[in-house]
Amino acid sequence: MAKQDYYSTLGVAKDASADDLKKAYRKLAMQYHPDRNPHDKKAEAKFKEVSEAYDVLKDDQKRAAYDRFGHAAFENGGGGAGGFGGGGFDFGGGGLHDIFDQMFGDITGRRGGRARAGADLRQGVEIELAEAFSGTKLDIRVPTRVTCESCKGTGSEDKNKPAETCGTCKGAGKVRAQQGFFLMERTCPTCGGTGRVIRTPCRVCQGAGTVQRERSLQVAIPAGVEDGTRIRLAGEGESGGQGVPSGDLYVHVSIRPHPMFQRDGANIFMRVPLRMTQAALGGEVEVPVIDGSKTRVKIPAGTQTGDQFRLRGKGFSVWRSAARGDMYIQVAAETPQNLTRRQRELLEEFEAEATGNRQGHPESEGFFSKVREFFEGGGN
Repeated sequence: MAKQDYYSTLGVAKDASADDLKKAYRKLAMQYHPDRNPHDKKAEAKFKEVSEAYDVLKDDQKRAAYDRFGHAAFENGGGGAGGFGGGGFDFGGGGLHDIFDQMFGDITGRRGGRARAGADLRQGVEIELAEAFSGTKLDIRVPTRVTCESCKGTGSEDKNKPAETCGTCKGAGKVRAQQGFFLMERTCPTCGGTGRVIRTPCRVCQGAGTVQRERSLQVAIPAGVEDGTRIRLAGEGESGGQGVPSGDLYVHVSIRPHPMFQRDGANIFMRVPLRMTQAALGGEVEVPVIDGSKTRVKIPAGTQTGDQFRLRGKGFSVWRSAARGDMYIQVAAETPQNLTRRQRELLEEFEAEATGNRQGHPESEGFFSKVREFFEGGGN
C-alpha cells in the first residue's frame, strides 16, 4: 500500500516552517503515543507514521531529498539511506520511547532514559478544626527509600572505587547508531541509562544506592489551611540514589468534622437551639468561638427559627493573611417536650390568650387566613 505523503501525515503545508512542523508533531505524538493508548495497534502504527514523517522533514537535507524524490529517496538504498521499507529503520527496542523522550523529556521527567529525580510520595494527615484555625506541627512516619548508609548512596561496596563512567556511552546514558540518513538514540544497554557502571555492587542495597526505610518527619500545617490542601515538601520524597536528587513529598490535609462548628471558607456557622420562652422573651446566650474564647450573643424578643446573627471577625483565619472571617449564629426555637402538669396549664392559658391575637402570631394567622379563603372560594 502506498505511503501517505509526509506533509499530509503531519497535517501541514509543504512550505511549513520548522516551528510549524514541530508543533504539529508534538500534538500528534502526544495523541497517539503508545503510553497513552496501551494495546491500541492503530494508535501505535499512527505514532510510527508521524515519527517517521517528522524525522525526515525536520532535517533540511532529508527534507530536500524527500521533496525531490518522494519516498523513493529512502527506499531500497535510494539516496544512500537505509530505508523504512527495506528494514534499515527499527522502531523496536525503545525507539518509540527515545523519540518521545527527546521531544517531551521535561514533561515526563525523563531524558535519554535517565531519571530526573527520585519518586514523589503522597501522605495523608487528619487534623482537628481548631488545629486548622491556629496551625500546628505534626510528626509523621513515611515509608520511603532513603540513601544507603553502607555505601553513602554510591551503590559501590568499595568506597575507594565508586561507580565509574560507563565506557559504552561515556556517561551520557544513551547510545547512538547511524542508519543511513537517520541517527537513532536509545538507552545504553551497559549502564541502563545511568551513565555509570558499578564494578562491586553494595551488598546492602545491591548497587541501587537506596534502601527501604520508614522516615520520621515533622510537617508544619499553616493557620487557615482548608480541607483537601496539598503541602509540598521539596526533596523529602524517595531518594534517587547514585547522585540523582530525591523526589518530593506531598502531604494532603483533611479536617475532621466538628460537633458544633461548620466551616464555609473563612466563615463559621453554629446552630444554637433556644427554648421557646428564650426566643419569645429574648435574652443573652453564651457561645464558644473557634479560637477557644467565649462571646455573648443578644437574642431579641420574638426571635424566629432560622434567624441569623453575625459576629464580625469571629470566624476562621484567612490563609496567609491577618484577616479573619465572620461567625454566624443560626437560631432554632425548640418546642418543649414531656411537659409537667403546671407547664401544660400555663401553656393552655397562654394559648387561650393568644387565640385571635393576629399581632402575636402574624405568620400563622396569615397562613390560616389564606386557608379559609381557599376553602370558601371552592379551592380557587
